[in-house]
Amino acid sequence: MILELENIVQRKNGHQILSDVDLSVPRGAFFVLMGPTGCGKTTLLRIAGLLDKPFSGRVMYSAQPIPSRGKERLEVRRRMVTVFQRPVLFRGSVLSNVEWGLRIRGVSSDKIGRSVSRVLEMVGLEGYADRDSATLSGGEFQRVALARALVIEPEVLILDEPTTSLDPNLRLSLLRRLKDLHLKTGITFIMATHDFADALSLGTHGVVMRNGRIEQTGTIDEIFYSPSTPFMASFVGMKNVFPAEFGEDGAVVEELLVRHTSDKKGHGFLAIPPESIVVSRETTVTSERNHYAGTIVSVERTGSIFSISVNCGNVLIVSSVTRSALSELNLTEDQDVCISFKASSVHVF
Repeated sequence: MILELENIVQRKNGHQILSDVDLSVPRGAFFVLMGPTGCGKTTLLRIAGLLDKPFSGRVMYSAQPIPSRGKERLEVRRRMVTVFQRPVLFRGSVLSNVEWGLRIRGVSSDKIGRSVSRVLEMVGLEGYADRDSATLSGGEFQRVALARALVIEPEVLILDEPTTSLDPNLRLSLLRRLKDLHLKTGITFIMATHDFADALSLGTHGVVMRNGRIEQTGTIDEIFYSPSTPFMASFVGMKNVFPAEFGEDGAVVEELLVRHTSDKKGHGFLAIPPESIVVSRETTVTSERNHYAGTIVSVERTGSIFSISVNCGNVLIVSSVTRSALSELNLTEDQDVCISFKASSVHVF
């Protein structure tokens, strides 16, 4: 691990912002810190980047504790760069902004020129060296801030919600740029975001925060496909999340017996991905172990997919179908249908 935070507690003005947070960032990862606004992401980033000190707990870098002050702490801090949500550029040219970190490190002019040209090309701003920073667009502004961070060749690059203030086209462009930069440089990226779509498109590992605590940690696939709590299921966009009683024959949700492949017993929750649910006009003989009759309550378009809500024994189950399937089956509200899904598609937590 390149960076580890252990038992981090942070308080401000009598309020506890972070509570016993543990964080481990693998070297070379694109680590994504996720969670709703106000959950403590920026506070945790500032501690990870050694910009703030925690109330209690410790930060480890390459398995070595970082002291709270002194030369050793400064040396580690200079290996990391933080790009804030709304970065501040100096007055003057793009060149003067990007080269600043190298100049204060005493790098020669020749090397500065080569390094600046290299990073401007990396972020897609070739020929921008002489541009006045006051004339840059939002996307260009963000890329200059990235170039200024990358030019010193940090071991860790910390990004605080870099896409928040950008319009959709610039946002997508920056996301592609960040992914490409991570692959090309091998630098450890740590990015905060409240948008799970950003995490899916960029991240290799991450955590989800809630109310100043870590809700779940792991690879992005583990977080997305194996949420550990109802909050996590909701955060990653899972639908059909139900409280259930788990017994020998399956899980009971209201009046429905749901077959699954888990060995869970007692009270818990289950989730059924809408895309795994098959809707038919009549009962069919299939390998699915879960079959229910119901009535369509609503048909809603969500982009190119339609969400079909079916009332099955007082349990509202949502299925996702394509336009062609909707047309072929002629699915409408108040229509009696059958739904089915495999036991293996039921997620239990």
